[in-house]
Amino acid sequence: MEEKKKLEFYGGEWMSFLPFIVFLILIILTTFHFGSISDGALWIPVFIALLLAFFFAKDKKHYAQAMIDGMASKEAIIPVVCWLFAGVFSRILRESGLAAGVAGIAASIGVGSTLFTVITFIASAVFATASGTGFGTIAAGMGVLYPAGVALGAHPGLLAGAIISGAAFGDNLAPVSDTTICSATSQGVDVPGAVRSRLKYALAAGLLTIAALVVAGLALGGTGTAGQTASYDPLTLLMFIPVIVTILVSVKSGDIIIATTIGSVTGAVVAVAGGLFDVIQIDAVDPSRPALITVAGEGLDRTVGGVLYSGLAGMIQVIILALLLFGCTSIMRAGHGDQRLLQALGHIVRGPRGAEVVISIMIIVLSAMMGLNAPAILAVGASFAKPLAQKYGISPYRAANLMDAQSNTLVYCLPWTPAVIYTLGFAADSSAPLTAAQVSPFVFYSFAMLIVMAVTILFGIGRKDGYALKKHDTKEISPCPEKD
Repeated sequence: MEEKKKLEFYGGEWMSFLPFIVFLILIILTTFHFGSISDGALWIPVFIALLLAFFFAKDKKHYAQAMIDGMASKEAIIPVVCWLFAGVFSRILRESGLAAGVAGIAASIGVGSTLFTVITFIASAVFATASGTGFGTIAAGMGVLYPAGVALGAHPGLLAGAIISGAAFGDNLAPVSDTTICSATSQGVDVPGAVRSRLKYALAAGLLTIAALVVAGLALGGTGTAGQTASYDPLTLLMFIPVIVTILVSVKSGDIIIATTIGSVTGAVVAVAGGLFDVIQIDAVDPSRPALITVAGEGLDRTVGGVLYSGLAGMIQVIILALLLFGCTSIMRAGHGDQRLLQALGHIVRGPRGAEVVISIMIIVLSAMMGLNAPAILAVGASFAKPLAQKYGISPYRAANLMDAQSNTLVYCLPWTPAVIYTLGFAADSSAPLTAAQVSPFVFYSFAMLIVMAVTILFGIGRKDGYALKKHDTKEISPCPEKD
């Protein structure tokens, strides 16, 4: 394959990071001034960042093309399409009243807001581990568990953080996760062996997450009481049928679009059959609104409503922000900024502990800036992590686990990452809308995994993982599948 032409900047390769640098500075200044901002308000900082960086590119046409390539890439389009389908499915569940039913059951059996938050994390972790999809987990959790937990009086930011934490847990551990497959194949090891050897890290971080959720839940409290939610329509529990169907299809297919398509159709049929909402609510036109276009006295288009429209419209903010950020990522890659960073870090390695620290920094920085973890693993894995691990006697299983664990830390909690802005999209039109500043501090799994991996690096834990197994160092690296 022909290598793409490098995008040259005045100031060198490091200038390819300028869109991210400007974006981060503007976010910090804006957040400091206004306290917090929504995902829609983040459009302005990232757009300004792209405009300023344009003037530092030597070839303006190449800069424009790199930006377009990023927005039109498969990496960008896959989550966008997933968000649209998941948005409709989530809206159907929300309009059916299932969340009130879940909250009512929890209240009737004495489940408080803190316990419900812990259950939410565990349920999200199980679903994510079974299906291997972080985005699918967030869609399901924010569609059902989030509004139910808010109704029980749970702290909204803490509850959303628990859902994202569960998604990160599964992304790290699931055998069918893209990060699991990419990390294992980049080091030439088998996926089952990698999963077995990383179980101790994931469980340790999971237990720390549960402890943090309990402490934070008791300290923060909530905004309501469980007693307020004891009354609910039993028919709403029929909506567990599409939820179960969606989970089964997701686990079987590993594809969120297939799962949410079947789930949306099943959900609409069950909701209408159960009298939870009318057919017109699926795709409604509001006759009370004036027509947008009038010809010969007849209105040709009126304001559209219903679950299909609101489900799609609710994803617009997150989609625009994600596309702009994918443009920034593409510019950084086209300018070889990622390669420059990896080379610079590679020169400072001293010993096995230093090698693990540098591999961790590479993965954390790249995944955090891109907002994606699998591409960061592919960038670091074969070219840098594997030779460093071999040079300093680090097990390839350990290298794979180190990359995978660190790739599921900050990428799930920083305000501009798809996981957070995706979550904000679902919360935007709920009874408890959120900003990134209200969610990011509560994605406890991200911080718990950072602590766990820091301890293992410090004490050399797991450095010889898998050496008792058959050696796989010479296996051919296979391509990473697309997920999430």
